[in-house]
Amino acid sequence: MAVQLDQSAAIPPAGVPVIAGGTLLAVAVILVALNLRPAVTSVAPLLGDMREELGTSATWAGLLTTMPGLCFAAAGLTAPRLSSRFGLGRVISAALVVLTAGLVLRTVDGPHVVIGATLLACAGIALINVLIPVVIKGSFPTRVGLMTGIYTAALQGGGALGSAVTPGLEEPLGGWRLALAAWAAIAVLALLAWLPASRRHRSSWALSTELAGKPRSLLRSRLAWTVTLFFGCQAFLAYIVMGWLPQIFIDNGISKVQAGILVGLVSLIGVPVSLIISPLAARATHQSGWIVALGVLGFAGAVGLLVAPAAAPWVWSVLIGVGMSAFSIALTVIALRARNAEDTAQLSGMVQGFGYLFAGLGPFLFGLLHDVSDGWTIPFAMFLSVYVVQIVAGALAGRNRYV
Repeated sequence: MAVQLDQSAAIPPAGVPVIAGGTLLAVAVILVALNLRPAVTSVAPLLGDMREELGTSATWAGLLTTMPGLCFAAAGLTAPRLSSRFGLGRVISAALVVLTAGLVLRTVDGPHVVIGATLLACAGIALINVLIPVVIKGSFPTRVGLMTGIYTAALQGGGALGSAVTPGLEEPLGGWRLALAAWAAIAVLALLAWLPASRRHRSSWALSTELAGKPRSLLRSRLAWTVTLFFGCQAFLAYIVMGWLPQIFIDNGISKVQAGILVGLVSLIGVPVSLIISPLAARATHQSGWIVALGVLGFAGAVGLLVAPAAAPWVWSVLIGVGMSAFSIALTVIALRARNAEDTAQLSGMVQGFGYLFAGLGPFLFGLLHDVSDGWTIPFAMFLSVYVVQIVAGALAGRNRYV
Protein backbone atom coordinates (compact mmCIF):
# COMPACT_ATOMS: atom_id res chain seq x y z
CA MET A 1 0.00 0.00 0.00
CA ALA A 2 1.53 3.29 -1.05
CA VAL A 3 1.83 6.15 1.38
CA GLN A 4 2.04 9.85 0.78
CA LEU A 5 3.53 12.41 3.11
CA ASP A 6 1.16 14.97 4.61
CA GLN A 7 1.99 18.29 2.95
CA SER A 8 1.54 20.06 6.28
CA ALA A 9 4.78 18.39 7.37
CA ALA A 10 6.68 21.16 5.60
CA ILE A 11 5.22 23.82 7.93
CA PRO A 12 6.62 23.82 11.47
CA PRO A 13 4.12 24.40 14.26
CA ALA A 14 4.31 27.64 16.16
CA GLY A 15 7.04 27.75 18.77
CA VAL A 16 9.02 24.79 17.42
CA PRO A 17 12.43 25.85 16.08
CA VAL A 18 13.29 23.96 12.93
CA ILE A 19 16.88 23.25 13.95
CA ALA A 20 15.92 22.14 17.46
CA GLY A 21 13.16 20.01 16.02
CA GLY A 22 15.60 18.24 13.72
CA THR A 23 17.99 17.61 16.60
CA LEU A 24 15.25 16.19 18.81
CA LEU A 25 14.10 13.89 16.05
CA ALA A 26 17.66 12.74 15.35
CA VAL A 27 18.16 11.89 19.04
CA ALA A 28 14.89 9.95 19.11
CA VAL A 29 15.88 7.99 16.00
CA ILE A 30 19.24 7.12 17.58
CA LEU A 31 17.66 5.86 20.81
CA VAL A 32 15.16 3.76 18.89
CA ALA A 33 17.95 2.36 16.72
CA LEU A 34 19.86 1.18 19.79
CA ASN A 35 17.03 -1.31 20.43
CA LEU A 36 16.93 -2.95 17.00
CA ARG A 37 19.67 -5.55 17.54
CA PRO A 38 20.18 -6.48 21.24
CA ALA A 39 17.02 -8.63 21.20
CA VAL A 40 18.83 -10.78 18.61
CA THR A 41 22.52 -10.45 19.46
CA SER A 42 22.04 -10.95 23.20
CA VAL A 43 20.76 -14.48 22.58
CA ALA A 44 23.72 -15.84 20.63
CA PRO A 45 26.36 -15.90 23.43
CA LEU A 46 23.88 -17.60 25.79
CA LEU A 47 22.45 -20.03 23.26
CA GLY A 48 24.38 -22.98 24.66
CA ASP A 49 23.13 -22.36 28.21
CA MET A 50 19.59 -21.86 26.95
CA ARG A 51 19.66 -25.14 25.03
CA GLU A 52 21.10 -27.01 28.01
CA GLU A 53 18.49 -25.73 30.47
CA LEU A 54 15.55 -26.03 28.07
CA GLY A 55 16.69 -29.36 26.56
CA THR A 56 16.48 -28.22 22.95
CA SER A 57 18.33 -29.09 19.73
CA ALA A 58 20.44 -27.10 17.29
CA THR A 59 17.44 -27.06 14.96
CA TRP A 60 15.40 -25.31 17.69
CA ALA A 61 18.26 -22.82 18.05
CA GLY A 62 18.19 -22.29 14.29
CA LEU A 63 14.44 -21.63 14.45
CA LEU A 64 14.98 -19.15 17.30
CA THR A 65 17.55 -17.24 15.28
CA THR A 66 15.30 -17.39 12.21
CA MET A 67 12.49 -15.47 13.95
CA PRO A 68 13.85 -11.99 13.13
CA GLY A 69 13.97 -12.62 9.40
CA LEU A 70 10.45 -14.07 9.29
CA CYS A 71 9.05 -11.14 11.29
CA PHE A 72 10.86 -8.59 9.16
CA ALA A 73 9.42 -10.18 6.04
CA ALA A 74 5.87 -9.90 7.35
CA ALA A 75 6.42 -6.31 8.48
CA GLY A 76 7.70 -5.33 5.06
CA LEU A 77 4.34 -6.26 3.61
CA THR A 78 2.20 -4.63 6.33
CA ALA A 79 4.16 -1.62 7.62
CA PRO A 80 3.31 0.81 4.77
CA ARG A 81 -0.41 0.11 5.20
CA LEU A 82 -0.25 0.50 8.98
CA SER A 83 1.68 3.76 8.73
CA SER A 84 -0.79 5.10 6.17
CA ARG A 85 -3.70 4.41 8.49
CA PHE A 86 -2.26 5.29 11.90
CA GLY A 87 0.79 7.45 11.19
CA LEU A 88 4.47 6.58 11.48
CA GLY A 89 4.79 8.02 14.97
CA ARG A 90 1.97 5.94 16.43
CA VAL A 91 3.08 2.74 14.71
CA ILE A 92 6.67 3.11 15.91
CA SER A 93 5.45 3.87 19.45
CA ALA A 94 3.27 0.76 19.45
CA ALA A 95 6.15 -1.29 18.05
CA LEU A 96 8.38 -0.22 20.96
CA VAL A 97 5.69 -1.36 23.42
CA VAL A 98 5.45 -4.74 21.66
CA LEU A 99 9.25 -5.08 21.69
CA THR A 100 9.42 -4.39 25.42
CA ALA A 101 6.71 -6.94 26.17
CA GLY A 102 8.43 -9.61 24.09
CA LEU A 103 11.80 -9.07 25.78
CA VAL A 104 10.22 -9.65 29.19
CA LEU A 105 7.89 -12.52 28.29
CA ARG A 106 10.51 -14.67 26.58
CA THR A 107 12.32 -15.18 29.89
CA VAL A 108 9.42 -16.48 31.99
CA ASP A 109 8.84 -20.03 30.70
CA GLY A 110 9.95 -22.91 28.49
CA PRO A 111 11.12 -23.30 24.88
CA HIS A 112 7.71 -22.63 23.27
CA VAL A 113 7.29 -19.38 25.20
CA VAL A 114 10.82 -18.35 24.25
CA ILE A 115 9.96 -18.83 20.58
CA GLY A 116 6.59 -17.06 20.86
CA ALA A 117 7.89 -14.08 22.83
CA THR A 118 10.88 -13.74 20.50
CA LEU A 119 8.38 -13.61 17.65
CA LEU A 120 6.56 -10.80 19.47
CA ALA A 121 9.73 -8.81 20.15
CA CYS A 122 10.94 -9.20 16.59
CA ALA A 123 7.55 -8.09 15.24
CA GLY A 124 8.06 -4.76 17.00
CA ILE A 125 11.60 -4.45 15.68
CA ALA A 126 10.44 -5.37 12.19
CA LEU A 127 7.94 -2.53 11.91
CA ILE A 128 10.56 -0.02 13.05
CA ASN A 129 13.12 -1.41 10.58
CA VAL A 130 10.82 -0.72 7.64
CA LEU A 131 9.56 2.70 8.75
CA ILE A 132 12.74 4.44 9.93
CA PRO A 133 14.09 4.83 6.34
CA VAL A 134 10.81 6.59 5.49
CA VAL A 135 11.29 8.93 8.47
CA ILE A 136 14.83 9.71 7.32
CA LYS A 137 13.89 10.25 3.68
CA GLY A 138 10.96 12.51 4.54
CA SER A 139 12.51 14.43 7.45
CA PHE A 140 16.16 14.73 6.34
CA PRO A 141 15.93 14.71 2.52
CA THR A 142 19.25 16.57 2.09
CA ARG A 143 21.05 14.48 4.72
CA VAL A 144 19.95 10.97 3.78
CA GLY A 145 23.47 9.53 3.79
CA LEU A 146 24.49 11.20 7.05
CA MET A 147 21.32 10.28 8.94
CA THR A 148 21.34 6.74 7.57
CA GLY A 149 24.94 6.41 8.72
CA ILE A 150 24.10 7.71 12.19
CA TYR A 151 21.05 5.45 12.41
CA THR A 152 22.89 2.32 11.33
CA ALA A 153 25.86 3.19 13.56
CA ALA A 154 23.51 3.34 16.55
CA LEU A 155 21.82 0.14 15.42
CA GLN A 156 25.12 -1.70 15.09
CA GLY A 157 26.37 -0.22 18.35
CA GLY A 158 23.31 -1.65 20.08
CA GLY A 159 24.05 -4.99 18.47
CA ALA A 160 27.62 -4.86 19.74
CA LEU A 161 26.44 -4.15 23.27
CA GLY A 162 24.01 -7.06 23.09
CA SER A 163 26.79 -9.50 22.21
CA ALA A 164 29.52 -8.12 24.43
CA VAL A 165 27.62 -7.18 27.59
CA THR A 166 25.07 -9.99 27.95
CA PRO A 167 27.52 -12.80 28.86
CA GLY A 168 28.89 -10.64 31.66
CA LEU A 169 25.36 -10.08 33.02
CA GLU A 170 24.56 -13.78 33.26
CA GLU A 171 26.43 -14.51 36.51
CA PRO A 172 25.57 -11.36 38.54
CA LEU A 173 21.90 -11.56 37.51
CA GLY A 174 21.63 -15.27 38.27
CA GLY A 175 21.25 -16.80 34.82
CA TRP A 176 20.42 -16.23 31.19
CA ARG A 177 16.77 -15.26 31.82
CA LEU A 178 17.43 -12.00 33.68
CA ALA A 179 20.46 -11.29 31.50
CA LEU A 180 18.16 -11.25 28.46
CA ALA A 181 15.29 -9.46 30.22
CA ALA A 182 17.61 -6.59 31.23
CA TRP A 183 17.47 -5.25 27.67
CA ALA A 184 13.81 -4.35 28.16
CA ALA A 185 15.02 -1.35 30.20
CA ILE A 186 16.69 0.11 27.11
CA ALA A 187 13.47 -0.35 25.12
CA VAL A 188 11.54 1.55 27.80
CA LEU A 189 14.08 4.38 27.63
CA ALA A 190 13.65 4.60 23.86
CA LEU A 191 9.87 4.66 24.22
CA LEU A 192 10.08 7.51 26.73
CA ALA A 193 12.21 9.49 24.27
CA TRP A 194 10.10 8.66 21.22
CA LEU A 195 6.68 9.58 22.63
CA PRO A 196 7.37 13.31 23.19
CA ALA A 197 9.29 13.54 19.91
CA SER A 198 6.31 12.05 18.09
CA ARG A 199 3.84 14.42 19.74
CA ARG A 200 6.07 17.44 19.19
CA HIS A 201 6.49 16.77 15.49
CA ARG A 202 3.04 15.46 14.69
CA SER A 203 2.50 18.10 12.00
CA SER A 204 6.03 19.31 11.30
CA TRP A 205 7.84 16.17 10.24
CA ALA A 206 7.04 13.48 7.77
CA LEU A 207 5.30 11.13 10.17
CA SER A 208 1.75 11.86 9.06
CA THR A 209 0.79 9.77 6.05
CA GLU A 210 -2.27 9.23 3.95
CA LEU A 211 -3.31 6.79 1.27
CA ALA A 212 -2.22 7.65 -2.24
CA GLY A 213 -4.82 7.66 -4.98
CA LYS A 214 -3.65 4.45 -6.63
CA PRO A 215 -1.15 2.05 -5.07
CA ARG A 216 2.05 1.65 -7.05
CA SER A 217 3.49 -1.82 -7.36
CA LEU A 218 7.21 -2.32 -7.79
CA LEU A 219 6.93 -6.06 -8.40
CA ARG A 220 7.66 -5.56 -12.11
CA SER A 221 10.68 -3.34 -11.50
CA ARG A 222 13.95 -5.13 -12.23
CA LEU A 223 15.84 -2.55 -10.18
CA ALA A 224 13.55 -3.08 -7.18
CA TRP A 225 14.21 -6.83 -7.33
CA THR A 226 17.97 -6.22 -7.66
CA VAL A 227 17.96 -4.03 -4.54
CA THR A 228 15.87 -6.70 -2.81
CA LEU A 229 18.38 -9.43 -3.69
CA PHE A 230 21.29 -7.31 -2.47
CA PHE A 231 19.52 -6.49 0.79
CA GLY A 232 18.33 -10.07 1.27
CA CYS A 233 21.79 -11.55 0.81
CA GLN A 234 23.48 -9.18 3.25
CA ALA A 235 20.73 -9.80 5.83
CA PHE A 236 20.99 -13.58 5.23
CA LEU A 237 24.69 -13.43 6.09
CA ALA A 238 24.28 -10.98 8.97
CA TYR A 239 21.80 -13.14 10.82
CA ILE A 240 24.00 -16.19 10.42
CA VAL A 241 26.86 -14.19 11.93
CA MET A 242 24.75 -12.90 14.82
CA GLY A 243 23.21 -16.30 15.48
CA TRP A 244 26.10 -18.70 15.01
CA LEU A 245 29.46 -16.91 15.18
CA PRO A 246 29.78 -17.23 18.98
CA GLN A 247 29.20 -20.98 18.80
CA ILE A 248 31.75 -21.31 15.99
CA PHE A 249 34.38 -19.57 18.13
CA ILE A 250 33.46 -21.62 21.21
CA ASP A 251 33.70 -24.89 19.26
CA ASN A 252 37.21 -23.86 18.25
CA GLY A 253 38.46 -23.41 21.82
CA ILE A 254 37.61 -19.76 22.46
CA SER A 255 35.91 -18.94 25.77
CA LYS A 256 32.26 -17.91 25.91
CA VAL A 257 33.03 -14.42 27.19
CA GLN A 258 35.70 -13.83 24.54
CA ALA A 259 33.38 -15.18 21.85
CA GLY A 260 30.73 -12.67 22.91
CA ILE A 261 33.28 -9.85 22.76
CA LEU A 262 34.41 -10.94 19.29
CA VAL A 263 30.86 -10.92 17.98
CA GLY A 264 30.37 -7.55 19.64
CA LEU A 265 33.43 -6.37 17.76
CA VAL A 266 31.81 -7.44 14.49
CA SER A 267 28.91 -5.09 15.21
CA LEU A 268 31.07 -2.37 16.73
CA ILE A 269 33.28 -2.14 13.64
CA GLY A 270 30.16 -1.18 11.71
CA VAL A 271 29.72 2.01 13.77
CA PRO A 272 32.65 4.07 12.40
CA VAL A 273 32.38 2.43 8.99
CA SER A 274 28.72 3.42 8.72
CA LEU A 275 29.38 6.97 9.91
CA ILE A 276 32.12 7.46 7.33
CA ILE A 277 31.10 5.39 4.34
CA SER A 278 27.35 6.00 4.14
CA PRO A 279 27.65 9.78 3.64
CA LEU A 280 30.51 9.29 1.16
CA ALA A 281 28.59 6.65 -0.75
CA ALA A 282 25.43 8.78 -0.80
CA ARG A 283 27.33 11.70 -2.35
CA ALA A 284 28.87 9.49 -5.03
CA THR A 285 27.20 9.06 -8.41
CA HIS A 286 27.31 5.29 -7.97
CA GLN A 287 27.58 3.18 -4.81
CA SER A 288 28.79 0.03 -6.58
CA GLY A 289 32.49 0.46 -5.79
CA TRP A 290 31.84 0.84 -2.06
CA ILE A 291 29.57 -2.21 -2.05
CA VAL A 292 32.10 -4.41 -3.85
CA ALA A 293 34.99 -3.27 -1.63
CA LEU A 294 33.10 -4.04 1.59
CA GLY A 295 31.99 -7.39 0.17
CA VAL A 296 35.52 -8.48 -0.73
CA LEU A 297 36.83 -7.67 2.75
CA GLY A 298 33.96 -9.52 4.42
CA PHE A 299 34.47 -12.52 2.13
CA ALA A 300 38.15 -12.64 3.09
CA GLY A 301 37.23 -12.65 6.77
CA ALA A 302 34.79 -15.51 6.27
CA VAL A 303 37.43 -17.56 4.43
CA GLY A 304 39.89 -16.99 7.28
CA LEU A 305 37.26 -18.05 9.81
CA LEU A 306 36.65 -21.25 7.86
CA VAL A 307 40.31 -22.15 7.31
CA ALA A 308 41.86 -21.15 10.66
CA PRO A 309 39.23 -19.81 13.07
CA ALA A 310 41.45 -19.79 16.17
CA ALA A 311 44.58 -18.48 14.43
CA ALA A 312 43.53 -14.83 14.21
CA PRO A 313 39.96 -14.47 15.51
CA TRP A 314 40.34 -10.72 16.05
CA VAL A 315 41.38 -10.22 12.41
CA TRP A 316 38.53 -12.34 11.08
CA SER A 317 36.06 -10.47 13.30
CA VAL A 318 37.26 -7.08 12.04
CA LEU A 319 37.06 -8.15 8.38
CA ILE A 320 33.64 -9.71 8.83
CA GLY A 321 32.47 -6.58 10.68
CA VAL A 322 33.63 -4.36 7.82
CA GLY A 323 31.81 -6.62 5.37
CA MET A 324 28.61 -6.54 7.42
CA SER A 325 28.69 -2.73 7.16
CA ALA A 326 27.15 -3.19 3.73
CA PHE A 327 23.88 -2.99 5.69
CA SER A 328 24.35 0.77 6.03
CA ILE A 329 24.82 1.20 2.29
CA ALA A 330 21.88 -1.13 1.63
CA LEU A 331 19.61 1.22 3.58
CA THR A 332 21.13 4.21 1.82
CA VAL A 333 20.51 2.56 -1.54
CA ILE A 334 16.83 2.11 -0.68
CA ALA A 335 16.48 5.87 -0.24
CA LEU A 336 18.70 6.77 -3.22
CA ARG A 337 16.91 4.51 -5.70
CA ALA A 338 13.58 6.24 -4.92
CA ARG A 339 12.63 9.78 -5.94
CA ASN A 340 10.45 10.67 -2.95
CA ALA A 341 9.25 9.45 0.45
CA GLU A 342 6.22 7.69 -1.05
CA ASP A 343 8.41 5.59 -3.36
CA THR A 344 10.83 5.03 -0.48
CA ALA A 345 8.00 3.54 1.60
CA GLN A 346 7.04 1.23 -1.26
CA LEU A 347 10.62 0.20 -1.99
CA SER A 348 11.49 -0.21 1.69
CA GLY A 349 8.46 -2.41 2.22
CA MET A 350 9.25 -4.61 -0.78
CA VAL A 351 12.99 -4.83 -0.15
CA GLN A 352 12.70 -5.61 3.55
CA GLY A 353 9.64 -7.80 3.10
CA PHE A 354 11.01 -10.17 0.47
CA GLY A 355 14.63 -9.59 1.50
CA TYR A 356 14.09 -10.68 5.08
CA LEU A 357 11.91 -13.58 3.94
CA PHE A 358 15.00 -14.92 2.20
CA ALA A 359 17.28 -13.85 5.04
CA GLY A 360 15.16 -15.74 7.56
CA LEU A 361 16.29 -18.99 5.98
CA GLY A 362 19.95 -18.24 6.76
CA PRO A 363 20.35 -19.18 10.44
CA PHE A 364 17.99 -22.14 10.10
CA LEU A 365 19.79 -23.59 7.05
CA PHE A 366 23.16 -22.94 8.65
CA GLY A 367 22.13 -24.83 11.79
CA LEU A 368 20.53 -27.62 9.79
CA LEU A 369 23.62 -28.09 7.64
CA HIS A 370 25.74 -28.12 10.79
CA ASP A 371 23.54 -30.82 12.30
CA VAL A 372 23.60 -32.94 9.15
CA SER A 373 27.34 -32.59 8.42
CA ASP A 374 28.48 -32.46 12.06
CA GLY A 375 30.89 -29.67 11.13
CA TRP A 376 31.21 -26.14 9.85
CA THR A 377 32.65 -26.66 6.35
CA ILE A 378 29.40 -27.28 4.46
CA PRO A 379 27.53 -24.43 6.21
CA PHE A 380 30.40 -22.10 5.32
CA ALA A 381 30.31 -23.22 1.69
CA MET A 382 26.72 -21.99 1.57
CA PHE A 383 27.72 -18.79 3.38
CA LEU A 384 30.46 -17.95 0.88
CA SER A 385 28.23 -18.72 -2.12
CA VAL A 386 25.61 -16.26 -0.91
CA TYR A 387 28.38 -13.70 -0.35
CA VAL A 388 29.30 -13.86 -4.03
CA VAL A 389 25.67 -13.25 -5.01
CA GLN A 390 25.53 -10.28 -2.61
CA ILE A 391 28.57 -8.64 -4.21
CA VAL A 392 27.20 -9.02 -7.74
CA ALA A 393 23.68 -7.87 -6.86
CA GLY A 394 25.07 -4.96 -4.82
CA ALA A 395 27.22 -3.78 -7.72
CA LEU A 396 24.10 -3.66 -9.92
CA ALA A 397 21.90 -2.06 -7.24
CA GLY A 398 24.48 0.68 -6.64
CA ARG A 399 24.16 2.16 -10.10
CA ASN A 400 22.49 5.59 -10.36
CA ARG A 401 18.92 4.75 -11.36
CA TYR A 402 15.39 5.11 -9.95
CA VAL A 403 12.55 2.65 -9.54
